[in-house]
Amino acid sequence: MGSDQAAIVMADHHHHNKPMNIDIKRSSFVRPSSPTPTSTIWTSNLDLVVGRIHILTVYFYRPNGGSNFFDSDVMKKSLADVLVSFYPMAGRISRDRNNGRVEINCNGEGVLFVEAESDSTLDDFGEFTPSPELRRLTPTVDYSGDISSFPLFFAQVTHFKCGGVALGCGVFHTLSDGLSSIHFINTWSDMARGLSIAIPPFIEPTCYHARRFFPCI
Repeated sequence: MGSDQAAIVMADHHHHNKPMNIDIKRSSFVRPSSPTPTSTIWTSNLDLVVGRIHILTVYFYRPNGGSNFFDSDVMKKSLADVLVSFYPMAGRISRDRNNGRVEINCNGEGVLFVEAESDSTLDDFGEFTPSPELRRLTPTVDYSGDISSFPLFFAQVTHFKCGGVALGCGVFHTLSDGLSSIHFINTWSDMARGLSIAIPPFIEPTCYHARRFFPCI
């Protein structure tokens, strides 16, 4: 990952972009690289009524000339490492067997990582206005199954013919607010560049408000 980036939070604005051809090369699940606490975290009452929603963000990066620019192996290894500290991200939504309350099951099942290519260029996106077309730069999730069937975090790395890259991420709304999601992405970026975690997350297993899982910075 690099510093020359533009970020777009997905919204339902209508804007015409050049149609994209996206070729999905492979999809895999990335699990924490070492054992993580097995626990459950309650969600707030507000989280229960919002529904099944991932907050989507797309980051665009221009090529930096590096030989390992968004190398898939580096990306997946650093993601596995950062999930050790941010272990709720690798869990699943479940229901308490006694009272039916929705909770986060920190079971380490992993996050979805998708690798893709496109014959478009970054210049085709103009001013990077949010649009439904850009949703194709994030993985597609099937919400029709059980609440425990989908990952809480997913990422798609799309390489363009110009050498640029789009990193499309989705964080399940119960996990963190916008600023905390940025903290996770920035920490992943740091670890991909060989740096250590600057601000470790604070995780309270009995908290009622999901935004307390990760520090707002």
